[in-house]
Amino acid sequence: MKALVALSGNGVYDGSEIHESVLTLLHLNMQGIEYQCVAPNIKQYHVINHTNGEEMKESRNVLVEAARIARGDIKDLSEVSIADYDALILPGGFGAAKNFTTWAFDGPKGSVLKEIKTIILETVKLKKPILAMCMAPVVIAKSLEGSTISAKLTVGSDKEATPYEIEAISAGMESIGARAEKVSVRELTVDTEHKIITTPCYMMEASISEISEGIAKAVSALKLML
Repeated sequence: MKALVALSGNGVYDGSEIHESVLTLLHLNMQGIEYQCVAPNIKQYHVINHTNGEEMKESRNVLVEAARIARGDIKDLSEVSIADYDALILPGGFGAAKNFTTWAFDGPKGSVLKEIKTIILETVKLKKPILAMCMAPVVIAKSLEGSTISAKLTVGSDKEATPYEIEAISAGMESIGARAEKVSVRELTVDTEHKIITTPCYMMEASISEISEGIAKAVSALKLML
């Protein structure tokens, strides 16, 4: 068993969420699932100073930044085929809504990166599992928009503490054809028909141990599908 892990950069505010990414790799390893990290070879939307949240006047590359998480063992997204792997995984972070899509700026009316849309559609076509965390389910929703597939997805719950507008994001996903569920950081949404697993992670106010618990459950569910 070997999964593709698609990273959108390095850092919660402008790339992949590092804790989610590393914990995903850890739990894959603990479950005996090999992995290959990939990222698009593109300029990231912008660079954020993670000490104060302010935009920095510099340019960075998504693949180069994601290689930091992958310890250099990473491939260009455009040069891999999901046919050679058993599953696709998308950790969260705002890179999902800035580099994979433009959801952070345009909401559900925004665009989705061609390379990520292609690999998501191919994964679904081949009936292979997808696991998406945190904000990454919007990437799936955008990729499936206009298709005959109405995926069951979650970005969290507005019934527990969250720094984000869960209701608005959920409504946005539903406006383009997805079915949004509200679940806690400790829970999953599993679309058994389309083999898509989603979990909220840091969309909710949570400790790193709670994030780890949710990812562990998600990876276990992924292994069952495999």
